[in-house]
Amino acid sequence: MSRRAHPSHGRRQLLKYAGASLLVSVTPLAGAAAKLPSVLAVRIWPAADYTRVTLEHDAPLKFTHFTVENPDRLVVDIEGVEFNSVLDSLARKVATDDPNIKLLRAGRFKPGVVRLVMELKGKVNPQVFTLAPVGEYGHRLVLDVYPLNPPDPMMALLEGRKEAVEPLKGGQDFQIAEARPDEAAGRKPDKPPVEAPEVQTGKKSGKPIVDRLVTIMLDPGHGGEDPGAIGRAGTYEKNVTLEVARRLKARIDAEPNMRAVLTRDSDFFVPLQMRVQKARRVHADLFLSIHADAWIKPDARGSSVFVLSEKGASSTQARLLAQKENDADLIGGVNLGNKDLFLARTLLDLSQTATINDSLKLGRYLLGELGSINTLHKANVEQAGFAVLKAPDIPSALIETAFISNPEEESRLNDDAYQEKLAGAIVRGIRQYFIKHPPGPKAKLA
Repeated sequence: MSRRAHPSHGRRQLLKYAGASLLVSVTPLAGAAAKLPSVLAVRIWPAADYTRVTLEHDAPLKFTHFTVENPDRLVVDIEGVEFNSVLDSLARKVATDDPNIKLLRAGRFKPGVVRLVMELKGKVNPQVFTLAPVGEYGHRLVLDVYPLNPPDPMMALLEGRKEAVEPLKGGQDFQIAEARPDEAAGRKPDKPPVEAPEVQTGKKSGKPIVDRLVTIMLDPGHGGEDPGAIGRAGTYEKNVTLEVARRLKARIDAEPNMRAVLTRDSDFFVPLQMRVQKARRVHADLFLSIHADAWIKPDARGSSVFVLSEKGASSTQARLLAQKENDADLIGGVNLGNKDLFLARTLLDLSQTATINDSLKLGRYLLGELGSINTLHKANVEQAGFAVLKAPDIPSALIETAFISNPEEESRLNDDAYQEKLAGAIVRGIRQYFIKHPPGPKAKLA
């Protein structure tokens, strides 16, 4: 019998082939289970406050990080991630005018490890953390680099006020103009003030006065990783709110007795509690958060004003809106391991109740003026538990300028002339509030 025809040999061959067949069928499954995570996108958000680098990936990953001196660098080693064209493009994504990052590159450090090296423009306090999938985002690895000597908003404010403050030394009073712009031009106003102002008056001029500059913190909603609502034509709420806030700041700064500060002056994310802290650091007299509403139905329209409530929302829509806005920290991405951002905030006492009452008064003036340029979605100031309005001692309001989900209003929100109308209406509301409720001696600048 030939070797080829030997029965036992035939059985061995059959087992051999069967084993090979088994290996072929199992190996791809094992390979699929061991697929390395991939980085899908890289986004960089530069700002004077801090620069954020976000790596979005399709599965959880492990990492370690450390800093190196001479030159100052942040090094992040990512284990078990696939090095791809997205990571290879990192170096081209850093802007030359980034306040904090000089260079950023990635490469294969050793088998199974990709190393990111960030060369810095100065000493920083880095925070590296992960975010779970939320909204449109998958897993994210976040690299936040905060300058060791961050910009001081109070110093910037004082420098910007230098010329305006000097008249105080000569004993002159700052005045709140009684006439609205349309009245000063000899035109009949679109709408009368909400209520007739009772004003303090100066002994000589008889005009309403305030003996110090007032500071208004303007908070453009959302920013950076958090786009806010998105209109049908692709308009991002974060961009509209920043444009309106910039125009509003210019108008407020043009008032002889007012100055405005922005919680963000470019496209980056500011945690909600940090927005409140910034207002308190500059001893703000008012806090205004600017937004552009969205609703499930495209025919919803009009402007709204909201203030804080600690006793429940005034309507279902107010409650849902507060819930959505409070979720901004989840979308924008907050480092929950950083205790500095989550220190116990100032204990609320009776001053909170007084502040809410003042906020309601402010809201009514704002709503009255907004009604002169746009439909009002609700005729009354609404209340809900907005985290961004929880400064216990600063009258605060959240302005929904219009519905970005309404195609007609989305178009208006992108119009320069309409943005100027919005800014003008808000300034008139602020002026009416201070005529009726002149600021006290708090934080007097001299």
